[in-house]
Amino acid sequence: MSELWFTKDHEWVRVDNGEGTVGVSDYAQKQLGDMVFIDLPAIGVTFAQGDTAAVAESVKAASEVYAPVSGVVEAINADLNNTPSMVNEDPYGQGWFFRMHLTSPSDLTSLMDETAYEAYINELG
Repeated sequence: MSELWFTKDHEWVRVDNGEGTVGVSDYAQKQLGDMVFIDLPAIGVTFAQGDTAAVAESVKAASEVYAPVSGVVEAINADLNNTPSMVNEDPYGQGWFFRMHLTSPSDLTSLMDETAYEAYINELG
């Protein structure tokens, strides 16, 4: 399995052959609670790192999901339209949001690996 990279806003990206699969972390989905709607980006949209790319709505709140890296959206997880709870059940697998072609792979250097992210969320309490 490819390595996960995380943002301080709790998005993750898994990169394989220049394509990044993006979602929200297990920590994020637990904080938000049961997902009720995911507003996904359109295919073909270009995002810079940090741009708002999607919105995750839960029973508790709506939260913006930011692009962890710069790129062009190549695919969306349309299954989330009918079953947004997949984000809660499997945030690193079936609960992915979208895939994008990375236009600036060096963006990964500003992200945390799994060990650093675990330390980060432990600091949050």
